[in-house]
Amino acid sequence: MAYNMTLQQGKLDITDRVVGKLQNGEIVLYLENEKIGKVTLPSGSDMQLEHHFESAGEKIFQLVSTPSSDEPRYTDCDEGGWC
Repeated sequence: MAYNMTLQQGKLDITDRVVGKLQNGEIVLYLENEKIGKVTLPSGSDMQLEHHFESAGEKIFQLVSTPSSDEPRYTDCDEGGWC
Protein backbone atom coordinates (compact mmCIF):
# COMPACT_ATOMS: atom_id res chain seq x y z
CA MET A 1 0.00 0.00 0.00
CA ALA A 2 1.50 3.36 -1.02
CA TYR A 3 0.89 6.54 0.93
CA ASN A 4 0.89 9.93 -0.70
CA MET A 5 2.26 12.47 1.79
CA THR A 6 1.63 16.18 1.39
CA LEU A 7 2.95 19.01 3.53
CA GLN A 8 0.77 21.81 4.82
CA GLN A 9 1.89 25.37 5.48
CA GLY A 10 1.38 26.59 9.04
CA LYS A 11 2.50 29.30 11.48
CA LEU A 12 4.74 28.95 14.52
CA ASP A 13 4.75 31.80 17.08
CA ILE A 14 8.42 32.73 17.61
CA THR A 15 7.81 36.21 19.04
CA ASP A 16 9.44 35.54 22.43
CA ARG A 17 12.55 34.10 20.73
CA VAL A 18 13.28 37.12 18.48
CA VAL A 19 16.18 39.40 19.47
CA GLY A 20 16.88 42.89 18.09
CA LYS A 21 20.32 44.48 17.73
CA LEU A 22 21.05 48.13 16.89
CA GLN A 23 22.92 48.56 13.60
CA ASN A 24 23.20 51.64 11.41
CA GLY A 25 19.96 53.32 12.51
CA GLU A 26 17.98 50.08 12.36
CA ILE A 27 16.99 47.31 14.72
CA VAL A 28 18.10 44.10 13.03
CA LEU A 29 15.94 41.14 14.06
CA TYR A 30 17.40 37.67 14.69
CA LEU A 31 16.03 34.24 15.49
CA GLU A 32 18.98 32.56 17.19
CA ASN A 33 21.81 33.39 14.72
CA GLU A 34 19.61 33.85 11.64
CA LYS A 35 18.83 37.40 10.48
CA ILE A 36 15.08 37.50 9.88
CA GLY A 37 14.35 41.18 9.24
CA LYS A 38 14.81 44.75 10.38
CA VAL A 39 12.99 47.78 11.75
CA THR A 40 14.12 51.13 10.38
CA LEU A 41 14.19 53.83 13.04
CA PRO A 42 12.98 57.32 12.10
CA SER A 43 15.72 59.95 11.85
CA GLY A 44 16.24 61.70 15.19
CA SER A 45 14.39 59.00 17.16
CA ASP A 46 15.11 58.87 20.88
CA MET A 47 15.71 55.83 23.07
CA GLN A 48 14.10 55.76 26.50
CA LEU A 49 16.08 53.58 28.87
CA GLU A 50 15.81 52.71 32.54
CA HIS A 51 17.71 54.96 34.97
CA HIS A 52 20.86 52.81 35.13
CA PHE A 53 21.34 52.65 31.33
CA GLU A 54 22.27 55.29 28.76
CA SER A 55 22.88 55.46 25.04
CA ALA A 56 25.45 57.26 22.93
CA GLY A 57 25.38 56.91 19.18
CA GLU A 58 24.40 53.33 18.47
CA LYS A 59 25.72 51.95 21.75
CA ILE A 60 23.90 51.19 24.99
CA PHE A 61 25.78 51.36 28.28
CA GLN A 62 24.92 50.05 31.75
CA LEU A 63 25.98 52.39 34.55
CA VAL A 64 27.90 50.41 37.17
CA SER A 65 29.98 51.17 40.28
CA THR A 66 33.53 49.84 40.27
CA PRO A 67 36.40 50.33 42.75
CA SER A 68 38.69 53.20 41.75
CA SER A 69 41.84 51.16 42.50
CA ASP A 70 42.76 47.57 43.22
CA GLU A 71 42.04 46.64 46.80
CA PRO A 72 44.40 43.92 48.08
CA ARG A 73 41.56 41.94 49.63
CA TYR A 74 40.03 41.41 46.18
CA THR A 75 43.12 40.91 44.03
CA ASP A 76 44.48 37.63 45.46
CA CYS A 77 41.37 35.51 45.08
CA ASP A 78 41.46 32.00 43.64
CA GLU A 79 39.17 30.76 40.87
CA GLY A 80 36.63 29.58 43.43
CA GLY A 81 36.24 33.10 44.83
CA TRP A 82 38.18 32.49 48.04
CA CYS A 83 40.47 35.37 49.01
